Amino acid sequence: MADLDPLTITAIMFFSMLLLMAIGAPLTFALMISGMGSAYLMFGPGGIDLLLASAYSAMDNFLLVSLPLFIFMGLVLERSGVTDDLFEMIHKLMGSIPGGLGVGTVLVCALIAAMAGVSGAATVSLGIIALPAMLKRGYDKRLVTGTIMAGGALGFLIPPSVLMIIYAFLSRDSVGKLFAAGLVPGLMLAGIYILYILIRCRFKPEMGPPAPAEERFTLVDKLKSLRFVLAPGLLVTAVLGCIIGGVTSPSEASAIGAAGALLIAALKGRANWKLLRYAMLSTTKITGMLLWIAIAAVFFSKIYVGLGAGMVVTDFIEDYALSPYAVIIMMLVSYFVLGMFLDDFAIIFITVPLYVPIVRDLGFDTTWFAVLFILSMQSAYLTPPFGYNLFYMRSVAPKEITIMDIYRSALPFVALQVLGLALIVAFPQIALWLPEMLF
Repeated sequence: MADLDPLTITAIMFFSMLLLMAIGAPLTFALMISGMGSAYLMFGPGGIDLLLASAYSAMDNFLLVSLPLFIFMGLVLERSGVTDDLFEMIHKLMGSIPGGLGVGTVLVCALIAAMAGVSGAATVSLGIIALPAMLKRGYDKRLVTGTIMAGGALGFLIPPSVLMIIYAFLSRDSVGKLFAAGLVPGLMLAGIYILYILIRCRFKPEMGPPAPAEERFTLVDKLKSLRFVLAPGLLVTAVLGCIIGGVTSPSEASAIGAAGALLIAALKGRANWKLLRYAMLSTTKITGMLLWIAIAAVFFSKIYVGLGAGMVVTDFIEDYALSPYAVIIMMLVSYFVLGMFLDDFAIIFITVPLYVPIVRDLGFDTTWFAVLFILSMQSAYLTPPFGYNLFYMRSVAPKEITIMDIYRSALPFVALQVLGLALIVAFPQIALWLPEMLF
C-alpha cells in the first residue's frame, strides 16, 4: 500500500468510510476505523501512536470549553418558555399584517438562533408553537413549514453558532471574527426570507391572511409585549458584545451566557430540577457526540493528509488550470451534494482540514469562506432526501402535512439561500465589512 498514488488512497479511504456507514456503522466508527486501519497498514503500531498523539493535541484547546456551555445555554432558554413569549409578542405586533406571523416567525427564529446556536432548537420549538397557530389562522401549510425550517437554519449563521466554533477550532481562525462575519449575512438572509413572504402574501393574501378584527391589539398592548424581548436581548447582546468586543474569550463569554440563561429561567419560575436535568443530560450527549466525531475526524484527516492524498485536489486544480473562483464554486457544489447524505458535523470535520489550506493558497480570506461554508450547510439542512430540518419538521407537524409537502415547502427557501450565497460570493464585503471594521 506504500506505493499507492494519492488518488487511489483517496478512493480506498473514502470508499471504506462510506461502506461502513452504508452497513449501519455510526459516523464516528466509520471515520475511526478507516483512519486507524490505514495508519496501521502503512506504518504499523507506530501509526496508531502518532494518531493518538495528534488527537490529544487537537483536543487540548481551550476553545472547546465553549461548546458545552453554549449548548447548555440554548437548551435552558428553550425550556424556559422564551419561545412562547416571543411568539406571543410577534402575534400582537404583526398579526394584523398579511403574512405578518410568517415575518414574525423569521424574526423569532433569528432571536432563537442568537440564543441557541443550533438549528434544531428553533425548528422544533416553533414547529410546536407557531405552526398550529398559523395553520389555525388560515396560513398556507407549505409557506408556514418552509418559513419555520428556513428560519431555524439561521442558527448556523447568526452567532453564537456552534458550527462556527468548530470551524474556528479546525481552521485556527478567530471565533470573534467568524461571529462578526456571520452577523450581517445572517440578517441579510432573514431579510430575504421576510421580503419573499411579504411579496407572496401581497399577491396571494390567502396564503397569509391578517388576523381578524377581534384578534387585533391596541398600541398599549403592543408596547407592553415588547418586554418579552428584553431579557433574551440583553443576554445575547452581552455574550456577543464580550466576544466581538474582545472583553472576554469565547469560552468565558459562553459561561456568562449559561449563567444568564439560568437567571432568565429563574425569573420566569422555570429553574427547577427537571429543567436542569434535561439541559445537563442533553448537553452531555450532544457534546460527547461532537467530541467523538472530532477525534475520529482527526484520525481520518491526519492519515489522509499524511499519506499525501491531500494533494489530490491541488493536483486537480493545476492539471485543469482552474480559476480561483471556479475552485470555490466546486467546493460549494461538493458541500451541497454531501449535505444530501451527511450531517453538517461530518462534512465540516472531513472537508475543512482539506479545503482551508487550498483556500488560503488561492489568496482568499478564510473568514469569508467560513460564511460560504455555513450558508452551504443551511441549504444542506433543507435539501431532500436527508436534510435534518425536514425530519425535525416531520416530527412535530400534524398528520395533514405530508413529507412531500415538507419537501416542496423547502425548495423556494433553498433557492433563496443559493441567492444569498451568490451575493456573498459576488460581494465578499457583505461578510467581511464588520470583522474588518472591528478587528
